[in-house]
Amino acid sequence: MLVTVIQYILLIFFILFLVMIAQKMKIAYPIVLVIGGLALSMLHIFPSIQIDPELILLIIVPPLLYEAAWYTSWKELWRWRRVISIFAFLIVILTSGVVAVVSHALIPGFTLAMGFVLGGIVSPPDAVSATTILKYIKVPKRLSAILEGESLMNDASSLIVFSFARSAVTTGVFVLHEAAVSFVVVIVMGIAIGLLVGLLYYVIHRWLPTSTEMDVILTLTAPYVMYITAESLHGSGVLAVVSGGLFLSARSQRILNYRSRLQGANVWSTLGFLLNGLVFMLIGLELPVIIRELGNVSLGEAIKYGVIITVVLIITRLLSTMGASVFTVFISRYITTADNRPGWKGPLLLGWAGMRGVVSLAAALSIPVYMDNGELFPQRNLILFITFTVILLTLVVQGLTLPPLIRWVNMEDPDKPLPPEEQERIIREALLEKSMEFLDKEYPEEVKTNPALKQLREDLQHRQTVSVHNQLEGTDHKLYKKIYLKMLNHQRNVLHELNRDPHTEHGLIRKYHELVDIEEEILRMKYENVK
Repeated sequence: MLVTVIQYILLIFFILFLVMIAQKMKIAYPIVLVIGGLALSMLHIFPSIQIDPELILLIIVPPLLYEAAWYTSWKELWRWRRVISIFAFLIVILTSGVVAVVSHALIPGFTLAMGFVLGGIVSPPDAVSATTILKYIKVPKRLSAILEGESLMNDASSLIVFSFARSAVTTGVFVLHEAAVSFVVVIVMGIAIGLLVGLLYYVIHRWLPTSTEMDVILTLTAPYVMYITAESLHGSGVLAVVSGGLFLSARSQRILNYRSRLQGANVWSTLGFLLNGLVFMLIGLELPVIIRELGNVSLGEAIKYGVIITVVLIITRLLSTMGASVFTVFISRYITTADNRPGWKGPLLLGWAGMRGVVSLAAALSIPVYMDNGELFPQRNLILFITFTVILLTLVVQGLTLPPLIRWVNMEDPDKPLPPEEQERIIREALLEKSMEFLDKEYPEEVKTNPALKQLREDLQHRQTVSVHNQLEGTDHKLYKKIYLKMLNHQRNVLHELNRDPHTEHGLIRKYHELVDIEEEILRMKYENVK
């Protein structure tokens, strides 16, 4: 046990070191971690890492999805809802079907059901890889929004396909119309359960006397409760986590105090980074283990199958995104669309940004070693090898070529947004102006008689920073603290209204929410003895 703990601590140090290298080279860290894990496995520094297949989806996927949902802009998600729905459901199902047919025709002894198992595993692109790469290069905001929204939903559709196909393999029974009905029921049940569990957590946070530590712990348990409850009731655990996370995120300003939000953001950022790092490192570390367990299939044949499936996935996604563009132009004659002339540049970049990653790995490792009848799951190790090959090739090849492709395409932002600095100026001025209005309307007499409030009003008027909180003589500090806290709450309401503006980026609004929380932390620390 001690040796295992030491090995995992060393693994974490390797992850940190490789991420430092990736940041220095300005390469997305998932690419470096996969290559680094592969190199470490060949050096035999770590023994084979064994993970219980039944627990992999439960341990890794819920918190990663919850964190992604928490920081996703509902405004952007709703704006691009049609495109995201097509990408997340229709294209994933289409891709699964293409992979199933190709693998059934290509691989001896590979049934159509086993092909759908493989298709369900490798069909969803990984948002972590794409968004990490996009941090290092300027790209239209809509592309990032679509990729993030797609990643939240496509995991659900791919895992549902995977689940049905796996059942068909183990039981030998598959009825199309029953599967179609079950598909809809699983989706609806998953969303409903996620919202209900989210509502329960809303009640606990809002009306029970929780502390900051309790709030953070509750947020850590939420994705697991949502996932387990939905899966136990035969709903989609993934959609439960996504819908519940979006529900609670939209109400975080009401249910969490400033300190819970600040500490929770730090905890979740660290946890997400660690889980992603471990998974991408695991991809590289596990590949030699899978190679040794290929059985009757030679390494050369397995590599051939993996490369062909990878090429099929890339071509299918590119054709699908281009087809979606053509369909959008056609359908915009009859309904209002977010963009009736998407062109070819955006679809090309979205198609090439289809790197596979965490969810594909988790799904592949969750395939049981034995079926219900006690027999070995057919072609399990070959499916695992093909999955690892797809992840490795898409991460390295597409991941490294995406930045130069973006530069070559040189796509202008069709939305022509204001520069971030201009958006920030508008947000700052709105906060200052509305704060002055709040003080003048609600506390005119106090501003005249309280030196600190008077100074605060003058600082706001002259557009100066107001976070010093000088303890001026003759000041009623209790009154100053009370009014200032109310003003900060008023600023949060102003930010909420500003977020409704489609031209204001959700990320900047979130940034200023955090600044207001930090301002409250400074104020309370300055006057911690003033009750």
